[in-house]
Amino acid sequence: MSKLRIAAPALHALARDILAAAGTPREDAAVWAETLVFANLRGVDSHGVIRIPRYLEQIAGGDIKPAAEMRLLKAAGAIALLDAAGAPGPVAMKRAIEEAIAAAKRVHVGWCVARNITHAGAVGHFALQAAAQGMAGLVMTASIPLMAWPGSRKAVVSTNPIAIAMPGGAHPPLLLDMATATVSLGKILGAKASGTPIPTGWGIDAEGADTTDAAKVATLLPMAGPKGAGLSLMIECLASLVATNPMIAPALRGEKSYGMNGVAIALDLSAFGDPAALAADVDDLAATIAAQPRAAGAEALLVPGERGDAERARRLADGIPLPPGVWKQLVEAAGRLGVEVPALV
Repeated sequence: MSKLRIAAPALHALARDILAAAGTPREDAAVWAETLVFANLRGVDSHGVIRIPRYLEQIAGGDIKPAAEMRLLKAAGAIALLDAAGAPGPVAMKRAIEEAIAAAKRVHVGWCVARNITHAGAVGHFALQAAAQGMAGLVMTASIPLMAWPGSRKAVVSTNPIAIAMPGGAHPPLLLDMATATVSLGKILGAKASGTPIPTGWGIDAEGADTTDAAKVATLLPMAGPKGAGLSLMIECLASLVATNPMIAPALRGEKSYGMNGVAIALDLSAFGDPAALAADVDDLAATIAAQPRAAGAEALLVPGERGDAERARRLADGIPLPPGVWKQLVEAAGRLGVEVPALV
């Protein structure tokens, strides 16, 4: 299916205006839209503006509180505890990484736990905000069960994402941004829509058996088996239990909850030595890996973040591609909310 294209600034303005018209304060709507367009620019379309219709449903249903008043419950030394009160996830996590950066400027490390957030989108966006300050950034979020535990036949843990950003010098920051599942749900839904089989290890059916039929997938499987599942569980500990807002255990008992939790960490690298020397070492690491012999068929050896950086450059130049169905939903939402629709490229 051919895709439409829209310039990044125009898409940001459209997303911002739709979210603002739905009750989000305009400044917060701009933050929310920036996170969505960040994902689209880097080719992670599953976390981009395709989510807006669902977010509008969640606003209407009260699951997302667009004008929530967040409260800083504690700030002591390196740590902070933020209650987001159901605010849009990107707004909450931007505040969390800002709190972490502020603490790191005082005591060299900052660790902010944010409870009662909602879906935060591409969490690498917030880790990069620490890198922009010359710091290493680490961001994680935790949610309700979406992924199997090894040996289980239903979802037990979540696909909790983790992102780590490390600033370079001439080279852009290294950015690892990944979920703890083998693949995203979006890939399985795409295979289901096209009727193509999926590889073994992507998902299990309702009986807990591995399946290559996307239509039979009942839940996702963790990356690297117990390693991915264990990492997800420990993120639940660091993001949810620490925030006194457990996600997994209550959900497995049948208690319903929509909220999520997050952790934002900033590390002042200058505390260890000369930042310029460290940045040069990061550049050298990336260049040395790129120079290693390639296997047959491999075009390049990429370090974390380079694929997204290259895609961002292409999409800034050529426009962001959107499936016609996604564009139709955005136009319909804009019409309902009285928002002007920008021209396509």
